[in-house]
Amino acid sequence: MVPAKRPNKGGSNPLAEVVEGGHPAKENALQSAASRVQDRGCALNALWRVREAAIRDKAMRFTSLLHYVDEVLLRDAYRALNPKAAPGVDGVTWQEYGEGLEEKLRNLKDRVHCGTYRAQPSKRTYIPKVDGHMRPLGIASLEDKIVQQAVVTVLNQIYEADFLGFSYGMRPGRNQHQALDSLWVAFMEKKNVNVVLDADIRGFFDAIDHRWLMKFLEHRIADQRVLRLIRKWLRAGVSEDGEWSKTTVGTPQGAVVSPLLANVYLHYALDLWIEDWRHKRADGDVAVVRYADDCAPRRRRQEAFTAP
Repeated sequence: MVPAKRPNKGGSNPLAEVVEGGHPAKENALQSAASRVQDRGCALNALWRVREAAIRDKAMRFTSLLHYVDEVLLRDAYRALNPKAAPGVDGVTWQEYGEGLEEKLRNLKDRVHCGTYRAQPSKRTYIPKVDGHMRPLGIASLEDKIVQQAVVTVLNQIYEADFLGFSYGMRPGRNQHQALDSLWVAFMEKKNVNVVLDADIRGFFDAIDHRWLMKFLEHRIADQRVLRLIRKWLRAGVSEDGEWSKTTVGTPQGAVVSPLLANVYLHYALDLWIEDWRHKRADGDVAVVRYADDCAPRRRRQEAFTAP
């Protein structure tokens, strides 16, 4: 394992671009492909301007974001999805949706922008956990996955400028290996480690408070169209064995948008408090690593680590 040289430091990790696959088979397709590349370049430049604005003004509330969700971004979102993923309640696979893709994306974009797009319930399934319990997963419909991926791409420009350096889970350009490297540095390069805490928020994804989540999002997002989309996904409910049930809390594990929403919630509910605590109240050096809902604070001096 190679140790991280700068643990707990924020970085301007660029958003990983989705490679647009496929080669044109005809000359007229070459011209179309060139146009798409140009359009995609313009779209990426526009998104970078959003990120620059987010970095420049930490209090800015973005009032116009949905227009970035265009056919170019939706096409990239479709191609970023796992082609082998199980279908949702719509029964549509990635390959099936790809037939007549451009027309479908135009229609989807129009429905998103005019407000007639409707989120479908997530299909409930279960996978075994290490402790023998079953973890519930929610499989979204294909169009919901596409729109969620596109919205996440836009919102990442803002929140990657806000999230703190000790947050590693479910973020572009970050992974569990970097989190472990940061822990290794904290243990091996620092002296007199007195306290190590390992915290896991029980049932976090299933218990997220929708009202507080929306309040947290509104700190940065003022585009009501984007907020309405997120509310649609949160309220779409779940379908299990053909029976629909309402969701009033939580966000489905497995949904494309859930990791970002979870990180936004934890950023405001946990990370900012920890950052304030370790700089203003803690007696000693404190290093923190958070991966999703797992957190490991480490201290050099003996002192209780309690929530306010």
